[in-house]
Amino acid sequence: MTEVFLSFIGFGNVGRGIARVLIEKAEQFRIKYGLKFRIVSISDSKATIWDESGVDLKDALMVKETFGSLDKWGNDYEVYQMSPMEVVKEVESDVVVDVTNDVNAWKWHMEAFRHGRHVVTSNKPPLVFHFMELTQEAYMRRVNYRFEATVMAGTPIITLLQESLLGDEILSIRGVFNGTTTFILSQMERGLSFEEALKKAQELGIAERDPSTDIKGIDAAYKATILHNVAFYPISFEKLKIRGIAEISMREIERAKKEGKVIRLVAEVKKGEVSVEPKTVPKDSSLAVYGTQNVAVIETDLLGKLIVKGAGAGVKETASAVVSDIIKAVIRE
Repeated sequence: MTEVFLSFIGFGNVGRGIARVLIEKAEQFRIKYGLKFRIVSISDSKATIWDESGVDLKDALMVKETFGSLDKWGNDYEVYQMSPMEVVKEVESDVVVDVTNDVNAWKWHMEAFRHGRHVVTSNKPPLVFHFMELTQEAYMRRVNYRFEATVMAGTPIITLLQESLLGDEILSIRGVFNGTTTFILSQMERGLSFEEALKKAQELGIAERDPSTDIKGIDAAYKATILHNVAFYPISFEKLKIRGIAEISMREIERAKKEGKVIRLVAEVKKGEVSVEPKTVPKDSSLAVYGTQNVAVIETDLLGKLIVKGAGAGVKETASAVVSDIIKAVIRE
């Protein structure tokens, strides 16, 4: 039995979803992989709980969901005020799990590598803006850097590109990678205005209170950039052509419907070229997804077209990718 020390940075919806999976499947992981996970620290935006003998995940969930913050914990554990950089330097862990949206997280990812720690993350900006230096540092330190959850949640497109198509040349990737925009456009096809569809998405928790990253195409562009970085080489985000869905009118929606088509926010990835913009596609196209589904059409020289479709958002779906990455990180050392 191998005991693995985990350090959680971020304990929002996804972090708590991962915690539930680790609780519910602890016996399965012991039997199937010979792994036992000990959570030695958990950090949210206000506090860090740190105990080398292990933090009780059930208690952590109860405190967070009851009081909204780990700094409200009672006398069971010491409550620390630590930055993520301090956590990766001081807490002895095997794997640092980053499920924040911290744009500066790349700095403490690098520090984690220097301390011999694997990093598993769902955080996109580090992979968009610092891909080369991060992956090279991880390789040099002989640690794993895994980020499946950054694109298509639990649908394993990163693993597919990194491990399953090694003899193929990737020619292109076309996809719909943002479930929020798909939901809004789908609702507009049903007759809602853009504003009404956005409000409904927010009420259902599909869209954020500030939806600009999704609406402007930035989120999809982040994901497309990561795919380019994995499939080809790092590309500068400034080179991307990005246009969101805010200017899509009901007239355009209706015109597409009359032609038997739908409008979707489509990302296109080719070597040295990435674009994200609304496109009109036939209703029977692979790109005509609905709800919060994501899809990628990968074209290679040997395999031809490969279609990967699955949930592109959701707590359980993202937790699936993160937990799988944690297991891969420690069994593939």
